[in-house]
Amino acid sequence: MDTYDVIVVGAGPAGLTAALYSSRAKLRTLLLESGLPGGQMNTTNEIENYPGFPDGVSGTELSALMERQALRFGAEKRTAAALGLELDGNLRVVKTDRGDLACRALIIASGAVPRPLGCPGEAEFRGRGVSYCAVCDAAFYEGCRVAVVGGGDAAVEEALYLTRFTTEVILIHRRDSLRATKVVQDRALACPGLTILWDTVVQEIQGKDQVQAVSLRNVKTGQTFTESVDGVFVYVGLTPSSGFCQTLHPTSVLGYVKTDENMCTGIPGVYAVGDVREKMLRQVVTAASDGAIAATHAEKYITESLL
Repeated sequence: MDTYDVIVVGAGPAGLTAALYSSRAKLRTLLLESGLPGGQMNTTNEIENYPGFPDGVSGTELSALMERQALRFGAEKRTAAALGLELDGNLRVVKTDRGDLACRALIIASGAVPRPLGCPGEAEFRGRGVSYCAVCDAAFYEGCRVAVVGGGDAAVEEALYLTRFTTEVILIHRRDSLRATKVVQDRALACPGLTILWDTVVQEIQGKDQVQAVSLRNVKTGQTFTESVDGVFVYVGLTPSSGFCQTLHPTSVLGYVKTDENMCTGIPGVYAVGDVREKMLRQVVTAASDGAIAATHAEKYITESLL
């Protein structure tokens, strides 16, 4: 079984920063990722609030830069999915679909995945008009009319991005005001290609071979109506990717891993960072901060355990 000083599970901004700090400290570091590096950054067309990029940067570009920087200092990368953890003894074991791996310190940076609406038709039309990534799929809807569900930064920013391709974007929000930051809200309200349906929820996604319409309900009046659309983009929050680490306690009722200010989970040598961690603000900059703190603390833990 391969043994490392540090294993980082997940290569989003938190995991990439942790791998950068850990490998730069001359610790043998493995970056474990089941998909593309970057995590949720890859679904964002433009990141405007990450320091050092005054003109903004695409999520895919920032992901590539972070990965290159981590690998530059010697971090190793392996594609595998984490299935479980064994945390007894001096070594922490990550069980993956490609074999077991051991480490002295473990940093869980597995992030979160888009939360589904849970309405009829969503699962049936996933990949046939239902999407969770505007950056990935916008080009398929050139000249079409689409709906975006949500009211936070991700929903509004990606709705604005979709207006570059579509004839009209309908933003469906269950409340009477957006949760997005003020500058993003102002852009949305001024955008001629974006229509906002307030106090509205999706009851059903309809179609035959592809999405053709959404059945909607106004939560204040109870009125139901249908809008014809060619696609539905869902941005109603995230679910933590913590299923493989059920041996960790405590976790929140929503499945987020609880930590202290040093990212420690309560099990010595085991840390959680980024979107998988229970926290107030989920941004690229706070994820990177988490990763730096965890890696620095992991280095201290390893050094002290060898004394």
